Amino acid sequence: MKIKMRSLLLIPFFALLLFTSCQEEVVDVTPPAESEALVANSELTSFLSATSSKDGSADNIIDKASCLSVELPVTVVVNGLEIIVDSTEDYKVIEAIFNEFEDDEDKLDIVFPITIIKADHSEIVLNNREDLEKLIEECRDENEPDDDIECIDFQYPISFSVYDTEFQVIDVITVENDRALHRFVKRVANAEVLASLNFPVTMLLADGSTVVVNNNEELERTINEAKDACDEDDDNDYGDDDFTKERLDEYLKICPWVVYEFKRDNQDNTAQYKEYALNFKEDNIVVMRARGGDVLTGTWSTRVTDRGALLKLEFENLADFTLEWIVYDIEYGKIKLYEVGGNRIIMKKNCDVVIDITKERIKNYLQECLWRVARLSVDGADNEKDYIGTPLKFFENDVVKIRVNGELVEGTYEIGVRNTGFVLKINLEGRPDLKLEWFVTFLEPGLIKLENENNKMILKRHCPEGDEDLGYIDDVIITGLWDIASYMDGDLNKTEEYFEYAIDFLETGYIKVMHDTHDFAIEGSWLAYRDNGLFLGMHYGTEEPFDELNHRWRIKSISPNRIELKDYSANGEIERILVLEKRQS
Repeated sequence: MKIKMRSLLLIPFFALLLFTSCQEEVVDVTPPAESEALVANSELTSFLSATSSKDGSADNIIDKASCLSVELPVTVVVNGLEIIVDSTEDYKVIEAIFNEFEDDEDKLDIVFPITIIKADHSEIVLNNREDLEKLIEECRDENEPDDDIECIDFQYPISFSVYDTEFQVIDVITVENDRALHRFVKRVANAEVLASLNFPVTMLLADGSTVVVNNNEELERTINEAKDACDEDDDNDYGDDDFTKERLDEYLKICPWVVYEFKRDNQDNTAQYKEYALNFKEDNIVVMRARGGDVLTGTWSTRVTDRGALLKLEFENLADFTLEWIVYDIEYGKIKLYEVGGNRIIMKKNCDVVIDITKERIKNYLQECLWRVARLSVDGADNEKDYIGTPLKFFENDVVKIRVNGELVEGTYEIGVRNTGFVLKINLEGRPDLKLEWFVTFLEPGLIKLENENNKMILKRHCPEGDEDLGYIDDVIITGLWDIASYMDGDLNKTEEYFEYAIDFLETGYIKVMHDTHDFAIEGSWLAYRDNGLFLGMHYGTEEPFDELNHRWRIKSISPNRIELKDYSANGEIERILVLEKRQS
């Protein structure tokens, strides 16, 4: 039996991805086999088209059509109130007005003209309600099966190799979002282009987990198994009113939840509670791990009322969390809690986070692999560039080594226990930034966050053994000398500054830069690693002009004789392009 939940909203997982540039951020390591070429009328090509279709169910409260989306902003009149809807958050305002009274007749009028986005991402301007109704008639009815696949999506960017009739690669096209993928697959289906998808590809499932696929067969099987594995929420209201107490309970218990935003009594306490982790267990027990590693135990329960779904938390020594919260918004992998008076919690699911941190667990994590200093802020200064290409290795006998310019510098480390949690102390000669007492604030496989007053450090695990892509990159880069064939800093061509220099990458992680005519050398460090893509970190010290190349570069493409690297800004725009070419003997 389903319980009607008036205030519990479930936002669809697949939000609109903005169409950006078309050829960035993908590593082309090895060309795919001819057998991997996409067939115009195959089931896989149909799956790619359906997976990249525009899901129009998010705004059903406005247009009542899951195959259409109304482009924002749009003005609507809801029960006599005019509302400008300029974000998906405003759908909740419409829902709240509809739910204000039990016995009124809810009515929504759209102010025309409007722009409609269809399932194939095409757009059409409509000037009246009659034109909209004609398009709505072309859609399936409420909750009827439709053609789009919403329960699985691609993790972008992905790339396709494009071939001529002799099956020779003539181009590599990078796709950044659903719209670009849908349009490219349409060209494949129309036999306008011969192409194959470059693997591996990471797929995002509805529950927030990911699956890596390595060929067409795996991709087709993965999409087929996942396409009906979630509720597509094609109701004509906003959110998922079919979400039951039982489903909510199971959803809370599936994995730990990490706090990302916290407000209590109109006070923003996010800095205090961010990355607190809650584990909802059977028998209504909830275990919370605080930032310093302390573990608190409390109780939890849920119920459904006229106000919606409620989650009650009780902790004896933590009053800020102790409240009966309205579960007012649920997305895949995210829960938002609210209560009047300026109270709000946003939590994200993290199945890898460790609730019960122990000294032994920290030590075991540290000894698993090498660790990169991904972030280091000391007294407000960002110093992570000094640690590019210099991974750390922690050993059983409390010895830690850091690889600098191809040589291992040895020091010691200690894991201690304080009243406020666990600490990591590192003692390395010549590395005062690390020689601090760091509190372990966050621990999960592959990631350790450390901090103390005014200082923060993030360590990310680096396990190159068994990674074929990293093995290929290492094999290519240590063979022979490399010239800087091109260096573009924005629109400025700086290639000439690097003429007559040769770069030698050694297997030990040592870089040596030599001048063709002068007795001159620059020493540095390098490291190829994986972090949501493949990267080449290079550090040349402070010598000009190579100090400008100290960076963690994303590898765009690599072959035995050429490496193309790119540097992106925070908003995803290309800022610099560096091309290395093998020097011919």
